[in-house]
Amino acid sequence: MIDHKLKSLLILLAAVMFLPAAGAAPNKDSNGVAKVNVIVVYREMPDAAEANRVKSLGATTYRKFDNLPMRAMTLPAHALEALGRGKGVSFVTPDSATFGLATAAQATAGAPVPGTVEASYDGYGVGVAVVDSGVGVHIGLSSNIRQYDFVNGAFRRPSLEDDETIKSYSDDPRSDALGHGTHVAGIIAGDGAGSDSLYRGQAVNAQLLSLKVLDGEGRGVTSDSIAAMDWLLSYGKSFGIRVVNLSLGKAIEESNQTDPLVLAVEKVWDAGMVVVVAAGNHGRDGNMTITSPANSRKVITVGSLTDNGTGNDLSDDFVSTYSSRGPTLGDHVLKPDLVAPGNRVVATMSAGAKLMGELPDRVAKCGYRQVCSANYLELSGTSMAAPLVSATVAMMLDKEPSLNPATIKARLMRSARKVNADPTEVGAGVLDIKAAMGAQGKVYGDALSPLMARADDAAVILVEDTAKLWGDATWGAGYLWTDGYLWTDGYLRTDAYLWTDAYLWTDAYLWTDGYLWTDAYLWTDAYLWTDAVTGYNGLYKTGASSVILDDDE
Repeated sequence: MIDHKLKSLLILLAAVMFLPAAGAAPNKDSNGVAKVNVIVVYREMPDAAEANRVKSLGATTYRKFDNLPMRAMTLPAHALEALGRGKGVSFVTPDSATFGLATAAQATAGAPVPGTVEASYDGYGVGVAVVDSGVGVHIGLSSNIRQYDFVNGAFRRPSLEDDETIKSYSDDPRSDALGHGTHVAGIIAGDGAGSDSLYRGQAVNAQLLSLKVLDGEGRGVTSDSIAAMDWLLSYGKSFGIRVVNLSLGKAIEESNQTDPLVLAVEKVWDAGMVVVVAAGNHGRDGNMTITSPANSRKVITVGSLTDNGTGNDLSDDFVSTYSSRGPTLGDHVLKPDLVAPGNRVVATMSAGAKLMGELPDRVAKCGYRQVCSANYLELSGTSMAAPLVSATVAMMLDKEPSLNPATIKARLMRSARKVNADPTEVGAGVLDIKAAMGAQGKVYGDALSPLMARADDAAVILVEDTAKLWGDATWGAGYLWTDGYLWTDGYLRTDAYLWTDAYLWTDAYLWTDGYLWTDAYLWTDAYLWTDAVTGYNGLYKTGASSVILDDDE
């Protein structure tokens, strides 16, 4: 039996051999020696002896982390095996590329009616970190938003008076050459200024913080996103951060139990911050297309719903065709957790942004004047659905500041509007903001997303019972996924798995290009998508002359 560490090294070597577009792609030094960029995960924080050992292998460390036992480094490809066999090394993985991913939408999501008690909770004082391409200056966004840049190894630290009080911010000038992060920020907390109040965010009084991990093309590397998580572990409390929005992702290259980005976001979750992640925009490729770190069992993974712009008419809503489907690759986690409106959403856009130039037909109009007095743009994707959920979380915390992340996830899932759709597409249902605000019940452990498995006789698909998984019958899967029933009949088996009396997939196998349930490697060519590197959760595609919008359905 091959050991886990060696298996990860073999996968890494496969990535080096077959993935010229990946973060671990080899480059050559002046002597012609192939070099790779990797992230090394240790069981404990590495000491000076390990630093010397790594140096002796010809490695150069370009990222260290204060709270996470990880290092990002460049080293000769031939030294990978020696690196991985070091004392205290848990595993080695590529430093892979990461990508960033309206009024009717708010109505579809069940936003509270203005003037009601629930509508009075607008995220006041709740800190929300936008981990993205930056947040540009915009009249519809607070001038108090601060930004910290992590692109290309940057890491600026605020000065603390004590453990929590900020003495000096030492932040970076706000900028967003792409515009993606500015759009996400507007969905969360835009106040509508510059649009005749047409395009307002859902939690207008939330306190945003911009953590820039994507460049002007919407690209970054995993270690930069991990650095932002590490920064939050050190300084998030000082900034009052309770919610973290990641409308970005990368291909799944390993189990969620060993993926460094997943481990990093789960550390942030465990520290009391609610992490909301876009599911990815690869639904057209079928199931098992959820991206990392959305494959974490802890975080809230959000897919996209197309509402057709008809507001309260819900009869024509459907899961956006681009919205990534579960279960997750390799680990078979039932994802997404829920969906929210993400198609043709209008929000703030930074001046001179790349997206403005590439999508002139998506520039929003305002009222009778047609032209808005500031930049607003229409975009589609799970990147747009996730911040609507993040805004809802800020509203829930405004109402009940003591809620823990697991309880918020559980309430969002149970209160979601149930629809007749495959749970691997729609999760527990459609975000219902008003219902989530009024939801009750608490989870004291972890609200882990359930695993899926195939029965021994291959006749049915089994799903973990969340009543046992979350430690309380009130969180039973029958109430999370339907109004008391799951899929076709909702019966509970005595072995704590839910089951249906028919296949979820009619051909008895889940996908035609291979079996899902296998002990072999997770993929055959070390890449999840073979056509091209995809951009910030699918809005971009390599080689395309312009941004590809995800369906105008």
